[in-house]
Amino acid sequence: MRWIDVMAAAVAAATLSACGIYGRYERPDTGLGTLLRSELAADSTASVGEMGWREVFTDTLLQALIAEGLANNADLATARLKTVEASATLAAARKALLPSASLAATGTLSSHDGANAQQTYSVGPEVSWEVDIFGKLTNEKRIQAATLEESMAYEQAVQTELVATIACDYYMLLMYDGQAGITRQTIRSWDEYIATQQSLMRAGQASRADVSQAEASKLAAEATLESLLQQAFELENSLSALVGRAPGPIARSDIDSQRLPDALAGGVDIATLAARPDVRQAEARLKQAFYSTNKARADFYPTVTLSGSAGWTNSGGAAIANPGAWLLQAVGSLVQPLFSRGRLKAGLQVAKAQQEEAVVAFRQSLLDAGTEVNNAMAAWQTLNRKVELQERQIGALRQAVSDTEATMRHGSANYLQVVVARQSLLQAQLDALADRYSRMESVVTLYKALGGGCR
Repeated sequence: MRWIDVMAAAVAAATLSACGIYGRYERPDTGLGTLLRSELAADSTASVGEMGWREVFTDTLLQALIAEGLANNADLATARLKTVEASATLAAARKALLPSASLAATGTLSSHDGANAQQTYSVGPEVSWEVDIFGKLTNEKRIQAATLEESMAYEQAVQTELVATIACDYYMLLMYDGQAGITRQTIRSWDEYIATQQSLMRAGQASRADVSQAEASKLAAEATLESLLQQAFELENSLSALVGRAPGPIARSDIDSQRLPDALAGGVDIATLAARPDVRQAEARLKQAFYSTNKARADFYPTVTLSGSAGWTNSGGAAIANPGAWLLQAVGSLVQPLFSRGRLKAGLQVAKAQQEEAVVAFRQSLLDAGTEVNNAMAAWQTLNRKVELQERQIGALRQAVSDTEATMRHGSANYLQVVVARQSLLQAQLDALADRYSRMESVVTLYKALGGGCR
């Protein structure tokens, strides 16, 4: 029997027993269904995760800021380059399935015991091909494909985080602007009260202590205003750096002009959460572990390599002849591991354990994602109700201010009562501003929790 027949028989026998090395990854059953709590689902009809950021964040100035950040942010640029690197590695793994070819040229000059020097030479192409019968190279290619998926998911995670951070910072700037406006109203109110108290003091109806107390309250409001302006200044600089520009002012609208989606999340199941970048990363790592296990199994089977060369040489093996002649060679090799001191068996055990770890991590990533979505959804619904109640409270306080001012004009109330009513109204407006920001922040959090469309 010729050697090639022996090799073919050995390969066929090994192939029959080579189970578990060709399988393709399938998502495991995690035992999880719908992850959105039933009491939250009543208010949800559409998923923010299916919307692009331009659909969620409709303020045109904010959209321009996000677009600038996506174009210039350093972290996102680095993540994109990581994806390019992973893509290049995958391309190399795919080409490993192809034969390799090279052109070799050698020349030798030799002399024995003072005899005349003899010149030998050979030149020609050489070809080598590892036949991927047992899936070693195929599984390596699939590992690199999963690595690319992980890099792409990481890039999306960075992009989603960037969009969310820019939106939150922008909304916080709007909150600072609103708080500064209300604080200025407070200062004007104290100015009016101080002027009134000074007039009453000159008429002997108020003391110097009343005026000093009012002046102290006004100064406290002015100090608060300075803090708000400083916070806004620092946040502008931070946001400028985030979008890749030099520190400077940020063009923005106001908090009253913001329009956010009314319905934020539909059915949150495994398929929905699987689109999240972190879950996609966890599943990509699971794929890598799956194909690494396949590859560890394939390491037990032979490596089959075919090689050949064709060249022009003047050394045919028996004697040196000039001119040279063509020399053709073909070589087949089969290397079957026999004893490797337990290395292959240990490698397979490690690969299986790592695959199980990846399954656990993937399932936990889904649970964590579901928790984050539920919390964000609950916060949004709670803040919606809270802001509605605060708007009613502010309406009642406005009426109280109007009634107190009317009572004062008829001599039944003093100016201090008017000031107290105004301060209550201004404080309620400050509280409402903070909660309106928190509601917008909950939308950003839910956008991120659902994987945030990056269109």
